[in-house]
Amino acid sequence: MTAPRTLGLLGGMSWESSAEYYRLANVLVRERLGGLHSARLLLASVDFAEIEALQVSDRWDEAGERLAEVARSLELGGADVLLLCTNTMHLVAEQVQTAVDVPLLHICDVTAAAVRARGVRQVGLLGTAFTMERSFYRERLEAGGLSVLVPEVDDRALVHRVIYEELCLGIVREESRDAFRALIERLVTRGAEGVVLGCTEIELLVGQADSSVPVFPTTRLHVEAALELVLST
Repeated sequence: MTAPRTLGLLGGMSWESSAEYYRLANVLVRERLGGLHSARLLLASVDFAEIEALQVSDRWDEAGERLAEVARSLELGGADVLLLCTNTMHLVAEQVQTAVDVPLLHICDVTAAAVRARGVRQVGLLGTAFTMERSFYRERLEAGGLSVLVPEVDDRALVHRVIYEELCLGIVREESRDAFRALIERLVTRGAEGVVLGCTEIELLVGQADSSVPVFPTTRLHVEAALELVLST
Protein backbone atom coordinates (compact mmCIF):
# COMPACT_ATOMS: atom_id res chain seq x y z
CA MET A 1 0.00 0.00 0.00
CA THR A 2 1.35 3.42 -0.97
CA ALA A 3 1.95 5.73 2.00
CA PRO A 4 -0.23 8.86 2.05
CA ARG A 5 1.50 11.91 0.62
CA THR A 6 2.15 15.02 2.69
CA LEU A 7 1.57 18.60 1.55
CA GLY A 8 4.13 21.23 2.55
CA LEU A 9 2.90 24.81 3.02
CA LEU A 10 5.48 27.59 2.94
CA GLY A 11 3.49 30.39 4.52
CA GLY A 12 3.48 33.50 6.66
CA MET A 13 3.28 35.98 3.75
CA SER A 14 0.90 37.00 5.31
CA TRP A 15 -0.32 34.58 7.96
CA GLU A 16 -3.87 35.80 7.27
CA SER A 17 -3.82 34.11 3.88
CA SER A 18 -1.77 31.15 5.15
CA ALA A 19 -4.57 30.46 7.61
CA GLU A 20 -6.91 30.31 4.62
CA TYR A 21 -4.60 27.82 2.90
CA TYR A 22 -4.71 25.64 6.01
CA ARG A 23 -8.49 25.96 6.33
CA LEU A 24 -9.14 25.19 2.67
CA ALA A 25 -6.83 22.16 2.66
CA ASN A 26 -8.72 20.62 5.56
CA VAL A 27 -12.19 21.55 4.31
CA LEU A 28 -11.51 20.13 0.86
CA VAL A 29 -10.02 16.91 2.22
CA ARG A 30 -13.08 16.43 4.43
CA GLU A 31 -15.38 17.07 1.48
CA ARG A 32 -13.53 14.54 -0.62
CA LEU A 33 -12.89 11.80 1.95
CA GLY A 34 -15.65 12.43 4.48
CA GLY A 35 -15.84 11.61 8.17
CA LEU A 36 -13.00 12.83 10.36
CA HIS A 37 -10.46 13.03 7.55
CA SER A 38 -8.18 16.06 7.50
CA ALA A 39 -5.16 17.15 5.48
CA ARG A 40 -1.75 15.60 5.99
CA LEU A 41 0.46 18.66 5.88
CA LEU A 42 3.44 20.52 7.23
CA LEU A 43 3.30 24.30 7.67
CA ALA A 44 6.41 26.47 7.90
CA SER A 45 5.62 30.12 8.55
CA VAL A 46 8.16 32.91 8.05
CA ASP A 47 8.17 36.40 9.59
CA PHE A 48 6.56 38.49 6.87
CA ALA A 49 8.09 41.74 8.17
CA GLU A 50 11.52 40.38 7.23
CA ILE A 51 10.38 39.28 3.77
CA GLU A 52 8.54 42.55 3.10
CA ALA A 53 11.68 44.52 3.96
CA LEU A 54 13.57 42.53 1.32
CA GLN A 55 10.79 43.17 -1.20
CA VAL A 56 10.83 46.93 -0.85
CA SER A 57 14.64 47.07 -0.92
CA ASP A 58 14.67 44.96 -4.11
CA ARG A 59 16.69 42.18 -2.48
CA TRP A 60 14.80 39.38 -4.18
CA ASP A 61 17.71 36.94 -4.39
CA GLU A 62 18.14 37.14 -0.62
CA ALA A 63 14.42 36.65 -0.11
CA GLY A 64 14.53 33.68 -2.45
CA GLU A 65 17.36 32.06 -0.52
CA ARG A 66 15.46 32.47 2.74
CA LEU A 67 12.42 30.78 1.26
CA ALA A 68 14.58 28.10 -0.34
CA GLU A 69 16.01 27.28 3.09
CA VAL A 70 12.50 26.89 4.49
CA ALA A 71 11.51 24.74 1.51
CA ARG A 72 14.44 22.45 2.20
CA SER A 73 13.31 22.06 5.79
CA LEU A 74 9.81 21.09 4.63
CA GLU A 75 11.26 18.50 2.27
CA LEU A 76 13.44 17.08 5.05
CA GLY A 77 10.36 16.97 7.26
CA GLY A 78 8.58 14.72 4.81
CA ALA A 79 6.66 17.02 2.44
CA ASP A 80 6.02 15.42 -0.96
CA VAL A 81 4.53 18.49 -2.68
CA LEU A 82 5.20 22.15 -1.82
CA LEU A 83 2.99 25.21 -2.05
CA LEU A 84 4.39 28.72 -1.76
CA CYS A 85 1.42 30.34 -0.03
CA THR A 86 1.72 33.72 -1.70
CA ASN A 87 1.41 35.07 -5.23
CA THR A 88 4.06 37.79 -5.06
CA MET A 89 6.87 35.55 -3.86
CA HIS A 90 6.42 33.34 -6.91
CA LEU A 91 8.85 35.87 -8.34
CA VAL A 92 11.47 33.61 -6.70
CA ALA A 93 9.68 30.31 -7.36
CA GLU A 94 12.41 29.01 -9.64
CA GLN A 95 15.03 29.69 -6.96
CA VAL A 96 12.93 27.80 -4.42
CA GLN A 97 12.26 24.88 -6.77
CA THR A 98 15.96 24.53 -7.56
CA ALA A 99 16.69 24.05 -3.85
CA VAL A 100 14.48 20.96 -3.46
CA ASP A 101 13.78 17.67 -5.21
CA VAL A 102 10.04 17.58 -4.55
CA PRO A 103 7.71 19.54 -6.85
CA LEU A 104 6.73 23.13 -6.11
CA LEU A 105 3.28 23.63 -7.63
CA HIS A 106 3.31 27.01 -9.38
CA ILE A 107 0.25 29.15 -8.69
CA CYS A 108 0.28 30.75 -12.16
CA ASP A 109 0.18 27.41 -13.96
CA VAL A 110 -2.75 26.24 -11.86
CA THR A 111 -4.58 29.53 -12.42
CA ALA A 112 -3.99 29.61 -16.18
CA ALA A 113 -5.38 26.08 -16.49
CA ALA A 114 -8.51 27.04 -14.55
CA VAL A 115 -9.05 30.15 -16.67
CA ARG A 116 -8.69 28.21 -19.92
CA ALA A 117 -11.11 25.56 -18.64
CA ARG A 118 -13.76 28.28 -18.31
CA GLY A 119 -13.20 29.36 -21.91
CA VAL A 120 -11.77 32.71 -20.84
CA ARG A 121 -8.75 34.14 -22.64
CA GLN A 122 -8.36 37.75 -21.47
CA VAL A 123 -8.18 38.41 -17.74
CA GLY A 124 -7.70 41.35 -15.44
CA LEU A 125 -4.99 40.80 -12.84
CA LEU A 126 -5.25 42.12 -9.27
CA GLY A 127 -2.34 41.76 -6.87
CA THR A 128 0.46 43.60 -5.16
CA ALA A 129 2.31 46.24 -7.15
CA PHE A 130 5.12 43.70 -7.59
CA THR A 131 2.71 41.19 -9.12
CA MET A 132 0.90 43.68 -11.34
CA GLU A 133 3.90 45.69 -12.52
CA ARG A 134 6.72 43.17 -12.84
CA SER A 135 6.77 40.69 -15.68
CA PHE A 136 7.16 37.39 -13.79
CA TYR A 137 3.45 36.78 -13.16
CA ARG A 138 1.98 38.23 -16.33
CA GLU A 139 4.45 36.38 -18.55
CA ARG A 140 3.73 33.07 -16.82
CA LEU A 141 0.00 33.54 -17.44
CA GLU A 142 0.69 34.57 -21.03
CA ALA A 143 2.79 31.44 -21.49
CA GLY A 144 -0.33 29.58 -20.38
CA GLY A 145 -2.28 31.02 -23.29
CA LEU A 146 -3.85 34.08 -21.66
CA SER A 147 -3.93 37.80 -22.39
CA VAL A 148 -3.50 39.91 -19.25
CA LEU A 149 -4.75 43.39 -18.35
CA VAL A 150 -3.60 45.24 -15.23
CA PRO A 151 -5.40 48.17 -13.59
CA GLU A 152 -4.44 51.75 -14.33
CA VAL A 153 -1.82 53.47 -12.12
CA ASP A 154 -4.18 54.86 -9.47
CA ASP A 155 -6.05 51.58 -9.20
CA ARG A 156 -2.80 49.64 -8.84
CA ALA A 157 -1.81 51.91 -5.97
CA LEU A 158 -5.19 51.35 -4.32
CA VAL A 159 -4.96 47.56 -4.58
CA HIS A 160 -1.42 47.50 -3.19
CA ARG A 161 -2.33 49.78 -0.28
CA VAL A 162 -5.39 47.76 0.69
CA ILE A 163 -3.38 44.53 0.62
CA TYR A 164 -0.53 45.72 2.84
CA GLU A 165 -2.31 48.23 5.08
CA GLU A 166 -5.58 46.36 5.58
CA LEU A 167 -5.87 42.74 4.47
CA CYS A 168 -2.44 41.60 5.69
CA LEU A 169 -3.44 43.03 9.08
CA GLY A 170 -6.80 41.26 9.11
CA ILE A 171 -8.74 44.45 8.37
CA VAL A 172 -11.67 44.10 5.94
CA ARG A 173 -13.44 47.37 5.10
CA GLU A 174 -16.68 47.72 3.19
CA GLU A 175 -15.41 50.87 1.47
CA SER A 176 -12.43 48.91 0.16
CA ARG A 177 -14.75 46.18 -1.11
CA ASP A 178 -16.76 48.83 -2.96
CA ALA A 179 -13.56 50.29 -4.43
CA PHE A 180 -12.47 46.85 -5.66
CA ARG A 181 -15.87 46.23 -7.21
CA ALA A 182 -15.57 49.50 -9.13
CA LEU A 183 -12.06 48.83 -10.39
CA ILE A 184 -13.05 45.30 -11.45
CA GLU A 185 -15.78 46.83 -13.59
CA ARG A 186 -13.24 49.23 -15.10
CA LEU A 187 -11.18 46.19 -16.13
CA VAL A 188 -14.31 44.60 -17.62
CA THR A 189 -14.96 47.78 -19.60
CA ARG A 190 -11.42 47.49 -20.99
CA GLY A 191 -12.11 43.95 -22.16
CA ALA A 192 -11.42 41.63 -19.24
CA GLU A 193 -13.48 38.44 -19.57
CA GLY A 194 -12.47 37.29 -16.10
CA VAL A 195 -10.50 38.51 -13.09
CA VAL A 196 -7.56 36.77 -11.45
CA LEU A 197 -7.35 37.47 -7.73
CA GLY A 198 -3.57 37.34 -7.88
CA CYS A 199 -2.95 37.99 -4.21
CA THR A 200 -3.94 35.45 -1.61
CA GLU A 201 -5.34 38.10 0.73
CA ILE A 202 -7.72 39.57 -1.85
CA GLU A 203 -9.98 36.55 -1.44
CA LEU A 204 -10.67 37.79 2.08
CA LEU A 205 -12.28 40.90 0.55
CA VAL A 206 -13.98 40.05 -2.76
CA GLY A 207 -15.32 37.02 -4.59
CA GLN A 208 -17.62 36.02 -7.42
CA ALA A 209 -20.53 38.02 -5.98
CA ASP A 210 -18.49 41.20 -6.47
CA SER A 211 -17.85 40.77 -10.19
CA SER A 212 -19.92 40.62 -13.36
CA VAL A 213 -17.36 38.26 -14.96
CA PRO A 214 -15.81 35.03 -13.67
CA VAL A 215 -13.43 35.45 -10.75
CA PHE A 216 -10.47 33.12 -10.30
CA PRO A 217 -9.46 32.75 -6.62
CA THR A 218 -5.83 31.70 -6.80
CA THR A 219 -5.62 30.44 -3.21
CA ARG A 220 -8.48 27.97 -3.63
CA LEU A 221 -7.26 26.91 -7.07
CA HIS A 222 -3.75 26.35 -5.70
CA VAL A 223 -4.99 24.17 -2.84
CA GLU A 224 -7.39 22.20 -5.05
CA ALA A 225 -4.62 21.36 -7.51
CA ALA A 226 -2.24 20.35 -4.71
CA LEU A 227 -4.80 18.00 -3.20
CA GLU A 228 -5.32 16.36 -6.58
CA LEU A 229 -1.63 15.50 -6.46
CA VAL A 230 -1.36 14.31 -2.86
CA LEU A 231 -4.62 12.35 -2.86
CA SER A 232 -4.21 10.73 -6.26
CA THR A 233 -1.74 8.06 -5.10
